[in-house]
Amino acid sequence: MSGNRGVVYLGSGKVEVQGIEFPKMQDPRGRRIEHGVILRVVSTNICGSDQHMVRGRTTAQVGLVLGHEITGEVIEAGRDVENLKIGDLVSVPFNVACGRCRSCKEQHTGVCLTVNPARPGGAYGYVDMGDWVGGQAEYVLVPYADFNLLKFPDRDRAMEKIRDLTCLSDILPTGYHGAVTAGVGPGSTVYVAGAGPVGLAAAASARLLGAAVVIVGDVNPVRLAHAKAQGFEIADLSTDTPLHEQIAALLGEPEVDCAVDAVGFEARGHGHAGAKEEAPATVLNSLMGVVRVAGKIGIPGLYVTDDPGAVDAAAKVGALSIRFGLGWAKSHSFHTGQTPVMKYNRQLMQAILWDRINIAEVVGVQVISLDQAPTGYSEFDAGVPKKFVIDPHKLFSPA
Repeated sequence: MSGNRGVVYLGSGKVEVQGIEFPKMQDPRGRRIEHGVILRVVSTNICGSDQHMVRGRTTAQVGLVLGHEITGEVIEAGRDVENLKIGDLVSVPFNVACGRCRSCKEQHTGVCLTVNPARPGGAYGYVDMGDWVGGQAEYVLVPYADFNLLKFPDRDRAMEKIRDLTCLSDILPTGYHGAVTAGVGPGSTVYVAGAGPVGLAAAASARLLGAAVVIVGDVNPVRLAHAKAQGFEIADLSTDTPLHEQIAALLGEPEVDCAVDAVGFEARGHGHAGAKEEAPATVLNSLMGVVRVAGKIGIPGLYVTDDPGAVDAAAKVGALSIRFGLGWAKSHSFHTGQTPVMKYNRQLMQAILWDRINIAEVVGVQVISLDQAPTGYSEFDAGVPKKFVIDPHKLFSPA
């Protein structure tokens, strides 16, 4: 077997499906490995984080094979792989992690110390994350397979739920991590900034964790309408009514117990004029304004150290005008960083299999072919309320 195709980044605003090399049992430095597996990709999703690169908002190199949200079938295993066999159906956490370093042993798999020479943390198909080939392809290599992969216990049952289970590789654990680190619990009032897939996953996770009310805010009316249809309260940030007043109209008070930033560094301002302009500190500052004293803010939204397309020189290096004094005065807790997917994915798998969360419906999963990926990127960038899931081998129809 030697053929493979994948979604390749060709520069700002451009992706294309091209022939790429079939995976080899070697790391990005060309060293032979025996702890990996090669997967036939069953599903692979387009993520908002991919869009940051495709928009030219990172230092991603031309020729990068995209894709870090992967579900697949094992078709080849290295001789050191002990717990997986050919034919197993598995979910791939977007974090590439060794399982051996201090970070991994402490469940901080988002900042593994060994899989990326440049900095802590690795990921598939992502800029500055160790040069691991992405999974928006027909086949992909996964290293440290025994540690990284989550095996589905029943293949047939998993395929029946594949539209939901495909979300386990990133957005559902990421949304859940945002809710957990924000301190969501039974009876909580929660505000989620951003009605994209991660924001909706955070809202669904807050509901799973027992929140009394979940408010989702955005400037995109189509995404807000979808959030409302899923049973969440909404805050329309494209209007000139301040966020705290919209919250007060819903809750009877202008504050929430906790909040989640599911937007990140490409945030826009609030109000009729502001919503048209990029203002990267807007979300964080607004959350400090509406979270109660001693409340928590979870920040799964992406912030970068290098943003060549930023609105000012400071933001180009990740320096934002944050009202940190306000957060300090209100004794807020902030939690940032990549989600350690393995910390949550097994429990969330069970929640899906036992119908405790309908994540595919909530985030608007739409299945497309590999050849339709460029169109999916274009539509997602336009703000449609959908989560595009690529089915490279046309395996979804039988499911």
